[in-house]
Amino acid sequence: MVTELHATELNSSDLKNSPDLKTYCRQLAEQARAAAHHLLRVSGQAKDDWLRRSAAELRRQCPAILAANQQDLERAAGLGLSDASIDRLRLDAGRVEAIASGLEQLAYLPHPVGEVVEGYTRPNGLRICKVRVPLGVVFFIYESRPNVTADAAAIAIKSGNAVILRGGTEAAHSSRALVRLLQQTATQCGIPPQAIQWVDTPDREAVGHLLAMADLIDVVIPRGGESLIRRVVAEARMPVIKHFSGNCHVYVDRTADLEMAVRVTVNAKCQRMGVCNACESLLVHRQVAAAFLPKLAEALQPHQVVLRGDELTRRYVPAAEPATEEDYRTEYLGPLLSVKVVETLDEAIEHINRYGSHHTDAILTQDLESARRFVTEVDSAAVMVNASTRFHDGGEFGLGAEIGISTDKFHARGPCGLRELTSYKWVVYGDGHVR
Repeated sequence: MVTELHATELNSSDLKNSPDLKTYCRQLAEQARAAAHHLLRVSGQAKDDWLRRSAAELRRQCPAILAANQQDLERAAGLGLSDASIDRLRLDAGRVEAIASGLEQLAYLPHPVGEVVEGYTRPNGLRICKVRVPLGVVFFIYESRPNVTADAAAIAIKSGNAVILRGGTEAAHSSRALVRLLQQTATQCGIPPQAIQWVDTPDREAVGHLLAMADLIDVVIPRGGESLIRRVVAEARMPVIKHFSGNCHVYVDRTADLEMAVRVTVNAKCQRMGVCNACESLLVHRQVAAAFLPKLAEALQPHQVVLRGDELTRRYVPAAEPATEEDYRTEYLGPLLSVKVVETLDEAIEHINRYGSHHTDAILTQDLESARRFVTEVDSAAVMVNASTRFHDGGEFGLGAEIGISTDKFHARGPCGLRELTSYKWVVYGDGHVR
């Protein structure tokens, strides 16, 4: 195993030219494991200095970053990417500045590592402390947006973890340039550059090799399409932090302020349609359906959203298409919205728990008891009351950048920021105590 770290930039081309792919992947993981151990000795101040220095270098090297991004954009058309995908891939001076600002904001957040979660003294004088510690080595698999490369590396390092990055090949030039910059600034701040690894091969078998290395990698976080995430869950030999899909609901209760309900529903669906916390299914109490649904349909027309609903929905909105049971299970990620008129709050809760993905669900109501029951009985990572589902986000929650959203119930649930990339250990202080 690699145990000696040198303050030099990782030459990934040497690794990827190893005798075989499995050897290359193991070398990446071994270097990450050694770097994770080294990070235990790196001060919080050094990590914050690295974040600020990286932000400054991003601004200084913006032309080079944009040149690398242009190479990805020139390849994009040949890869069959949609206009929306190309837009997510594209960097400009404003987006580079946003990445830099995000790093600086993260530098101001408290460091989770070393935080005493709880502490107490036993009657025999033993002092017991529960202390936050890093997870270790994080393997992060994600889509093509270049900004995610910087976000993930920043969150990992600040929380004391080494990270192995496998981004989409669509953004390979952009991500490689960002990783190189982050490694260079890491060296300048006393952080091992091997703490930020880039899987520099398009071969998909590399993912499979790394998923088998539970002796070196502590956790994997996949962020992308459901098929990718299911493959990771099936193959991973280490814990996985993930969500499969975002079939998010808005329920308009019988006491809802209908003007507010229209505004919130349109935002939840249309502010960005291709994201995991966008509304995909709408439930409306029968007592307000006749008044609410035509207003909503009119408000959605500029966004070209097609409604697919049950019989009552189509009675109030004749242009709506018939909905199937599969529609109520579907994460559309586009201009489609399934709709169902329900008789009671109980029916709405049952529908969400049955068809939803336990990601984000909202109730719009003026009744405190309805709100209380909804937040108690809806089994989702985030439950909103009179607010858009789009607020389920690490930045909006005040966590800083996030590395993903989890719908799991063990270890992390909801936005995964700095604290979610830590575990804890028990530290016991005695004075020659024996049992």
